[in-house]
Parts: sequence; structure tokens; C-alpha cells
Amino acid sequence: MVFQERTYAVLLVSSSEKFCEAIRQQLPGTDYWPVDSVANCGAARRSLPEREYDLILINAPLKDEFGTQFAFDCCEKTSAGVILFVKNELLEEVTAEATLHGLAVIAKPTSSLLITQSLQMLCAERERLLRFIEKQQKVEEQITELRLVNRAKWLLIEKQSMTEEEAHRCVEKRAMDERISKREAAQRILCQFE
Repeated sequence: MVFQERTYAVLLVSSSEKFCEAIRQQLPGTDYWPVDSVANCGAARRSLPEREYDLILINAPLKDEFGTQFAFDCCEKTSAGVILFVKNELLEEVTAEATLHGLAVIAKPTSSLLITQSLQMLCAERERLLRFIEKQQKVEEQITELRLVNRAKWLLIEKQSMTEEEAHRCVEKRAMDERISKREAAQRILCQFE
């Protein structure tokens, strides 16, 4: 990926060091960094709170469990793109349930081209998801601001006998006069009367 603004943090979960090395060769440091690897699901679960990973690649089976439940948990509890590598004979069985969880499954053995393309698709989906999360956070912030402004207005109506229009103008005027956001003005009014 050329002229990329950021890199993607990767967690490799595999009992096989050979698998980790093969995958690492397909993860150039200019695009994927850091690349952490652990040998089992227990270690992977402990590492998840320490860093937000963009991609989680799981080579099943693992020593402590097969890996599908961990993969499902990653899909449910993180915003990372997750790929589960399984033996070819298990592909259909695992894929049926995996799709419902948002989990990508790749049969082993596989080609480096398929891995590269899958990683690129996960990165594209990750970017789309991050933009969605950013928009959602902005909406939540706007809702919080509206609630604060409304609480401040009702306090002004109650304590200062203002009309709703006057209270609204009072919040806006305070924000303009003090060169602060409406949210800060509302918080100051709330502190003043509560």
C-alpha cells in the first residue's frame, strides 16, 4: 500500500512459529506495524487489553483451544478485522457460523496472493469501520451537548423565570461573550445553579 497515512497493528495467534514467519514475510513494516505474535488463545486474550489491534490472524487449531470461539469473541468485542485459518476439510463447517459473526475464514494451505488480498480487504473494511465509529462519536457528542444545553435552559427557566427562547439566547450569548462552546456555557450555568 503506497502513501499510507498509518500502519495497521497486527496480532498473530499461532502455535506454529513457521506460520508466523510466513505471515510476517507478507506484512511489510511500512504497512503493518507492530506485528505481535502469541502461541495460544490465553496469551492472545491477555494481550488484547494492552493494545488496539487492527487485524487479528488466528491459525487454528491452537494448543489451548481450537480458536473459533476466540475469533468470535474478537469479532464481537473489538473493531479489528479477524481472519481464521483452518484446514481445508474444515472450511465449510467453520465458514457457516463464522460469516454470521463477521469472521473471515481461509483454508490452509493457501497462497500468498490470497493472504495479501484478504489483508487488503480487511484493511479497507477497517478504514470504513473507523470512519463509521468517528461519525458515531460525533453524533454522541452532539447529543450530549444538546442534553447539557437543555438542562441549562430548564434551570434558567426555573431559577430565572425566563422563557425558553430567552434561556436559549442566554446560553448562546454566554458562549459568544466568553468565547467558549455552547457545551461549556451550559456546564457553567449548571455549576452556577446546582
